[in-house]
Amino acid sequence: MVHSTASLPPARVARFITNYMKRQLATCFLACGLNVAGAQSLTNFADEFLHARAEGVSTFLFDIDNDSLLLNRDDGFYTSGVRLGQTYTLRRSGSVAMMGWRIGQELYTPSDIKLLPSQIAPEDHPYAGWLYGGIFKETHGIDGTHAIFGLDLGCLGPCAGGEGSQKALHRLINQPEPRGWSTQVGNEFGVVLHADVAPLRWALSERVDLTPTVGGRFGNIHTDVNVGLKLRAGRLNLLPGDATLHGFVRVNARAVAYDATLQGGYFSDDGPRTVQPQRLVGEAEAGVAWQYENYGLHASVVRRGNEIRDLPESTGAQSFVRLQFIYTP
Repeated sequence: MVHSTASLPPARVARFITNYMKRQLATCFLACGLNVAGAQSLTNFADEFLHARAEGVSTFLFDIDNDSLLLNRDDGFYTSGVRLGQTYTLRRSGSVAMMGWRIGQELYTPSDIKLLPSQIAPEDHPYAGWLYGGIFKETHGIDGTHAIFGLDLGCLGPCAGGEGSQKALHRLINQPEPRGWSTQVGNEFGVVLHADVAPLRWALSERVDLTPTVGGRFGNIHTDVNVGLKLRAGRLNLLPGDATLHGFVRVNARAVAYDATLQGGYFSDDGPRTVQPQRLVGEAEAGVAWQYENYGLHASVVRRGNEIRDLPESTGAQSFVRLQFIYTP
């Protein structure tokens, strides 16, 4: 028997149309992405990567984002990010070229991980994990400009292992265990292209500068664009790896088109709990950067604005610590 859509509830019809459009957009995105990259571009990148690995200076990077480092026992929203990467640096006259790889995991939870699934408010952040690996290319000029382009591939949902990671960490540091990972967003293979460009630098004095940036991400996990400003003061470095000791303040505004950690993936069903994103999100960061010979450390506190449309700013805004450890053998 053939059923007319006219006999179906309007909400069910709308859901069917929305999911169908999501799948069509995702298919278009993947096809376009592969065509844009092209076999020749991938070959060129592979040749550059191998050359940099053979001739360049190797540096290891380890990044941690975590709200528990603020010495509280409350986890929520973007609760953890861990990244391990390696770059291969080639110094040229007046510039630096870097090729690198990274792997990472990001964890997202509701505002209170102690709540049972039935107690989580509909407008609260869903549980979500994003596990990914990628490659990137950076160019830095002696004038303080830079351009960074990269590609990440990964998995969103239970396949990302977020539940196991968070529970193991909380047992180790004696914090409450999360109780609602059974409601996390569904599994989704992810592709994200990302870029960050600083087109110019203003030297306000010998020890103070201001750099504007523009960037964005495009994919079925994150699609957004951002603009920012970074103010530095102290002993400044213009190229990565140069000795430095300076403080910095960064402000950023991000326009969000899609966020699968809130809305679920393009391919997967929406899952038990999803919410709509705030379309404009502000962020501020203040910290210190130190680099000397083989070692470096960046430490800062990030204040991120509310990312969920139906939450008030006072509830959805969050703070977390960001650390980066640098080692050049």
